[in-house]
Amino acid sequence: MSAAHPPAPGAPALPDRPPPSGPTAAPAYGDWTPAAPADGESEDASPASRLGPLPPPLTSRAHVGTRPPTYDAEPTALPAADPDDLDALVPDTVLDGARYGACTLRAVSVRGDSARYRGEPRRDALLTARFGAGERALVLVALATGTRTAPGAHLAAAEMCRWIGAAVGRSHERLTDDIRAARRADLKAGLHRLTDRSLGKLRAAATEQGLDPDDYAATLRCLLLSADPGCRTRVFFGVGPGGLFRLRDREWQDIEPEVAEVKGEPVLGFGSAPHETPDGDRLTMDLGIPTPPSPYEPAPEPPREPFRFRTSVARPGDVLLMCGTGFAEPLHGEPELRAHLADRWSGPEPPGLTAYLADTQVRVKGYADDRTAVAVWEA
Repeated sequence: MSAAHPPAPGAPALPDRPPPSGPTAAPAYGDWTPAAPADGESEDASPASRLGPLPPPLTSRAHVGTRPPTYDAEPTALPAADPDDLDALVPDTVLDGARYGACTLRAVSVRGDSARYRGEPRRDALLTARFGAGERALVLVALATGTRTAPGAHLAAAEMCRWIGAAVGRSHERLTDDIRAARRADLKAGLHRLTDRSLGKLRAAATEQGLDPDDYAATLRCLLLSADPGCRTRVFFGVGPGGLFRLRDREWQDIEPEVAEVKGEPVLGFGSAPHETPDGDRLTMDLGIPTPPSPYEPAPEPPREPFRFRTSVARPGDVLLMCGTGFAEPLHGEPELRAHLADRWSGPEPPGLTAYLADTQVRVKGYADDRTAVAVWEA
């Protein structure tokens, strides 16, 4: 019998395997204990022969909840391909990871069960990029989700990731300085501008292609991580719904920034209008007649998604999780999924890439959208 290998770092502890009581204590597996060496046999003559069989490995959970999901757990149909536009094809799954500074990164984007069954492309796009080198390097992780039912949703999401990536890359030195110096106001203002410019480019691209900008659109969520081991500031920004969670001391915290509410006094045409002006003049009754646009003012733009921004200071042992709606919704709706991931991700080491992929694919009935999740483990 060959010698048993030690468990991989980050793997779950096997049942009935208590830790040794001291540096010379013999291992115990279940109810088995090693026999004493026979007369004339040295203590280390044949260590492999004295090992009992390992207990069966823990089976990974395919789903949580009382019933399995309707769709198959593995891909079925491929999306239709255009022989003249093969660059538009999107793989079913993208998996990435890295380790910089005090954090370990894991990122995955998986086509949803519904899209796998119908042969539709993954609408989520994922970008991981490093700008700069050494302790001044900046890591960007961006995920974008195209508009549901829009034919070019996956293309819009990919373009959104490319444009925000290019914008952050060109400004990475300034962003690195602001993150290390904790200049929150400067970060928020600068990232807001970069996000607005990227969204504007996406709308312009839709117009050039003769598409409705509301269809050729995407939500965006990003994380910025400094490679400086002494910098624990993590920056989140973006537009659109999704999830931002923190696992601390085996407890999940929802830290998604709330959309800012409108503040200030009521104004005409918005909210509750006052009966008179501050000078006492009575206002004309509104007869429901639309006011023609002024030739001196630009045409109003369509309402924009509110900009979301949050900085957080990580503690050792924290796990920061950013995800799209396809993973945020089952996390909110299924406590058993939160408990399962808390058990899996609270170990002394982060999971490897394949283990992380398996964890993020634990399925929940009623949730069949694409799943994109970015997790950061703090050393």
